[in-house]
Amino acid sequence: MEKSRIVMDRQGLDRTLKRIAYEILEKNQGVEGLAFVGIRTRGVFLAQRIRDKIGQTEKIEIPIGILDITLYRDDLKSAQSRPVLGKTDIPFSIDGQKVVLFDDVLFTGRTIRAAMDALIDFGRPKMIQLAVLIDRGHRELPITADFVGKSLPSSLWEAVSVHLTEKDGIDEVIIEKNE
Repeated sequence: MEKSRIVMDRQGLDRTLKRIAYEILEKNQGVEGLAFVGIRTRGVFLAQRIRDKIGQTEKIEIPIGILDITLYRDDLKSAQSRPVLGKTDIPFSIDGQKVVLFDDVLFTGRTIRAAMDALIDFGRPKMIQLAVLIDRGHRELPITADFVGKSLPSSLWEAVSVHLTEKDGIDEVIIEKNE
Protein backbone atom coordinates (compact mmCIF):
# COMPACT_ATOMS: atom_id res chain seq x y z
CA MET A 1 0.00 0.00 0.00
CA GLU A 2 1.35 3.41 -0.94
CA LYS A 3 2.44 5.70 1.87
CA SER A 4 1.50 8.99 0.16
CA ARG A 5 -0.35 10.19 -2.90
CA ILE A 6 -0.80 13.50 -4.66
CA VAL A 7 -4.42 14.63 -4.56
CA MET A 8 -3.89 18.03 -6.22
CA ASP A 9 -1.09 19.06 -8.57
CA ARG A 10 0.01 22.53 -9.73
CA GLN A 11 -2.66 22.82 -12.42
CA GLY A 12 -5.38 21.54 -10.11
CA LEU A 13 -4.35 23.98 -7.43
CA ASP A 14 -4.41 26.90 -9.88
CA ARG A 15 -7.87 25.94 -11.18
CA THR A 16 -9.13 25.60 -7.62
CA LEU A 17 -7.84 29.04 -6.62
CA LYS A 18 -9.47 30.61 -9.71
CA ARG A 19 -12.80 29.03 -8.72
CA ILE A 20 -12.50 30.26 -5.13
CA ALA A 21 -11.69 33.77 -6.41
CA TYR A 22 -14.88 33.82 -8.49
CA GLU A 23 -16.94 32.42 -5.62
CA ILE A 24 -15.66 35.18 -3.33
CA LEU A 25 -16.58 37.82 -5.91
CA GLU A 26 -20.02 36.35 -6.42
CA LYS A 27 -20.89 35.91 -2.76
CA ASN A 28 -19.72 39.44 -1.93
CA GLN A 29 -21.18 41.02 -5.07
CA GLY A 30 -17.78 42.42 -6.01
CA VAL A 31 -14.89 43.74 -3.96
CA GLU A 32 -16.49 46.68 -2.11
CA GLY A 33 -15.54 46.54 1.59
CA LEU A 34 -13.55 43.34 1.12
CA ALA A 35 -10.27 42.62 2.92
CA PHE A 36 -8.16 39.46 3.01
CA VAL A 37 -6.26 38.06 5.99
CA GLY A 38 -4.06 35.00 5.64
CA ILE A 39 -3.15 32.77 8.55
CA ARG A 40 0.59 32.43 8.68
CA THR A 41 2.17 30.73 6.72
CA ARG A 42 0.43 29.04 3.79
CA GLY A 43 -2.86 30.89 4.31
CA VAL A 44 -0.97 34.09 3.51
CA PHE A 45 0.26 32.71 0.18
CA LEU A 46 -3.23 31.49 -0.72
CA ALA A 47 -4.70 34.92 0.11
CA GLN A 48 -2.05 36.63 -2.04
CA ARG A 49 -2.68 34.34 -5.01
CA ILE A 50 -6.45 34.80 -4.85
CA ARG A 51 -6.05 38.57 -4.42
CA ASP A 52 -3.90 38.58 -7.57
CA LYS A 53 -6.49 36.56 -9.52
CA ILE A 54 -9.27 38.93 -8.47
CA GLY A 55 -7.07 41.92 -9.27
CA GLN A 56 -6.62 40.68 -12.83
CA THR A 57 -10.37 40.68 -13.47
CA GLU A 58 -11.55 43.53 -11.23
CA LYS A 59 -8.54 45.87 -11.73
CA ILE A 60 -8.39 46.65 -8.02
CA GLU A 61 -6.09 45.52 -5.24
CA ILE A 62 -7.81 44.10 -2.18
CA PRO A 63 -6.02 44.93 1.09
CA ILE A 64 -4.28 41.93 2.58
CA GLY A 65 -3.03 41.19 6.07
CA ILE A 66 -0.98 38.50 7.78
CA LEU A 67 -2.15 36.89 11.00
CA ASP A 68 0.01 34.89 13.39
CA ILE A 69 -2.15 32.90 15.82
CA THR A 70 0.58 31.31 17.94
CA LEU A 71 -0.39 33.01 21.20
CA TYR A 72 -4.10 32.31 20.62
CA ARG A 73 -3.77 28.54 20.27
CA ASP A 74 -5.50 26.44 22.92
CA ASP A 75 -2.66 23.89 22.90
CA LEU A 76 0.05 26.43 23.76
CA LYS A 77 0.39 25.19 27.33
CA SER A 78 0.84 21.59 26.21
CA ALA A 79 3.43 22.40 23.54
CA GLN A 80 6.74 20.66 24.19
CA SER A 81 8.96 23.47 22.99
CA ARG A 82 8.85 27.23 23.12
CA PRO A 83 6.49 28.66 20.49
CA VAL A 84 7.98 30.46 17.52
CA LEU A 85 6.21 33.74 17.00
CA GLY A 86 5.68 35.14 13.52
CA LYS A 87 4.77 38.67 12.63
CA THR A 88 1.16 39.78 12.42
CA ASP A 89 0.73 42.60 9.93
CA ILE A 90 -2.74 43.98 9.26
CA PRO A 91 -1.98 47.45 7.83
CA PHE A 92 -5.62 48.55 7.53
CA SER A 93 -8.68 48.84 9.74
CA ILE A 94 -10.91 45.76 9.73
CA ASP A 95 -13.78 47.71 11.32
CA GLY A 96 -16.87 47.33 9.16
CA GLN A 97 -15.01 45.26 6.55
CA LYS A 98 -15.98 41.92 5.06
CA VAL A 99 -12.87 39.96 6.03
CA VAL A 100 -12.05 36.74 4.22
CA LEU A 101 -9.80 34.63 6.41
CA PHE A 102 -7.56 32.15 4.54
CA ASP A 103 -6.00 28.87 5.67
CA ASP A 104 -4.63 25.86 3.84
CA VAL A 105 -6.33 22.96 5.67
CA LEU A 106 -9.47 22.98 7.79
CA PHE A 107 -9.37 20.07 10.23
CA THR A 108 -10.58 20.30 13.84
CA GLY A 109 -11.54 23.98 13.65
CA ARG A 110 -9.26 24.99 16.52
CA THR A 111 -6.88 26.99 14.31
CA ILE A 112 -9.78 28.97 12.89
CA ARG A 113 -11.20 29.63 16.37
CA ALA A 114 -7.81 30.97 17.41
CA ALA A 115 -7.60 33.08 14.25
CA MET A 116 -11.04 34.62 14.86
CA ASP A 117 -10.05 35.46 18.44
CA ALA A 118 -6.86 37.12 17.17
CA LEU A 119 -8.70 38.98 14.42
CA ILE A 120 -11.30 40.41 16.81
CA ASP A 121 -8.44 41.98 18.80
CA PHE A 122 -7.85 44.19 15.73
CA GLY A 123 -11.41 45.48 15.44
CA ARG A 124 -14.97 44.60 14.60
CA PRO A 125 -15.42 43.39 11.05
CA LYS A 126 -18.83 43.48 9.42
CA MET A 127 -18.41 39.75 8.82
CA ILE A 128 -15.74 37.07 8.70
CA GLN A 129 -15.80 34.53 5.91
CA LEU A 130 -13.50 31.52 5.76
CA ALA A 131 -11.69 30.26 2.66
CA VAL A 132 -9.69 27.03 2.80
CA LEU A 133 -7.91 25.03 0.16
CA ILE A 134 -8.68 21.66 1.80
CA ASP A 135 -11.47 20.64 4.18
CA ARG A 136 -10.59 17.26 5.63
CA GLY A 137 -13.40 16.96 8.16
CA HIS A 138 -13.03 15.72 11.77
CA ARG A 139 -14.32 18.96 13.31
CA GLU A 140 -14.08 19.42 17.07
CA LEU A 141 -15.71 22.87 16.95
CA PRO A 142 -18.77 24.02 14.97
CA ILE A 143 -16.82 25.79 12.21
CA THR A 144 -17.57 25.59 8.49
CA ALA A 145 -15.77 27.21 5.57
CA ASP A 146 -17.60 29.55 3.20
CA PHE A 147 -15.21 28.71 0.35
CA VAL A 148 -13.65 25.26 0.00
CA GLY A 149 -11.21 24.25 -2.69
CA LYS A 150 -11.58 20.51 -2.14
CA SER A 151 -13.33 18.38 0.45
CA LEU A 152 -10.95 15.56 1.21
CA PRO A 153 -12.40 13.02 3.61
CA SER A 154 -9.48 11.45 5.44
CA SER A 155 -8.89 9.19 8.39
CA LEU A 156 -7.34 10.40 11.61
CA TRP A 157 -4.24 8.32 10.86
CA GLU A 158 -3.62 10.23 7.65
CA ALA A 159 -1.93 13.60 7.24
CA VAL A 160 -2.86 16.15 4.59
CA SER A 161 0.01 18.40 3.51
CA VAL A 162 -0.24 21.48 1.33
CA HIS A 163 2.98 22.42 -0.43
CA LEU A 164 3.19 25.85 -2.05
CA THR A 165 6.01 27.15 -4.23
CA GLU A 166 6.57 30.21 -2.04
CA LYS A 167 7.44 28.02 0.97
CA ASP A 168 8.14 24.50 -0.34
CA GLY A 169 9.31 24.97 -3.94
CA ILE A 170 6.37 23.00 -5.40
CA ASP A 171 2.59 23.30 -5.68
CA GLU A 172 0.80 20.14 -4.56
CA VAL A 173 -1.47 18.63 -1.96
CA ILE A 174 -0.60 15.19 -0.67
CA ILE A 175 -2.24 12.76 1.70
CA GLU A 176 0.06 10.50 3.69
CA LYS A 177 -0.44 7.52 5.93
CA ASN A 178 0.99 8.12 9.40
CA GLU A 179 2.80 5.14 10.82
